[in-house]
Amino acid sequence: MRIVWLNGEWVPADEARISVFDRGLLFGQSVYEVTPVVGGRITNWPYHAARLANSLATANIADDTDWPTVLVELIKRNEMDEGRAYLQVTAGSAGDRDFLRPESRPTPNRIASVQPVALIDNPKAETGLRIVLRPDMRWRLRAAKTTQLLYAVILKEEAKLAGVDDAWMVEDGVITEATSQNAHIIDARGVLVSHPVDHGVLPGITRISVMTIAREIGLAVEERPFTPGELFESREAFVSAAGSLVLPVVEVEGRLIGDGMPGKVTRAIRQSYIARLRA
Repeated sequence: MRIVWLNGEWVPADEARISVFDRGLLFGQSVYEVTPVVGGRITNWPYHAARLANSLATANIADDTDWPTVLVELIKRNEMDEGRAYLQVTAGSAGDRDFLRPESRPTPNRIASVQPVALIDNPKAETGLRIVLRPDMRWRLRAAKTTQLLYAVILKEEAKLAGVDDAWMVEDGVITEATSQNAHIIDARGVLVSHPVDHGVLPGITRISVMTIAREIGLAVEERPFTPGELFESREAFVSAAGSLVLPVVEVEGRLIGDGMPGKVTRAIRQSYIARLRA
């Protein structure tokens, strides 16, 4: 039985309870973070902390939890070596359903849990992902990592029904990102192209390292939107996220990307990133 942390207490996962009037449940007024766990340690925490602060401000939630201490103990109690550590902060419960909170704001609900999963030996790193393109249905506050993820649920289910791994989203003729990852290509010129971090996409933590590694290995980098046409003509494509690290994309809408195998640049970036996490 996994142990979770709920509002300062350590409890078995199946015993954790919050109110049915929690504002995260009723209104999606809730934010979260996920950090990779490698070798029993959380990684990239300063970046996650900065994004969490932005998300909390956007959702108008106050929280001063010492999350690194909580997550370190959470990993220890669950004896987890590799996987994902999640935290979530909701706007709490005022005891009834009302769009407006009372002047005395309810106490936030704070939750932390772990999910053991193979990040380093993910088989998709060798076979690559197959994806489809779908219209971007998300709202405009994408830079905050809120728990309003209905669009991701719907599109991931559509991708499964289509017999592929995931979907990339298209808006106004350009790719924004994947359902839960940032999207990148190595274009026909050999340049790494990635949507700029703005309100159109989530500021991915793994993306920060991807951009740094790309420049360190001598790649030209352009942070700009790219079109489906550029994606189809690209040499390589890949995704980056805390929950999956760096994974190649080998097929889009039934068309092979490059030779239909994980590309050497994607492999190099993934290997370098894993080395950074282990260090």
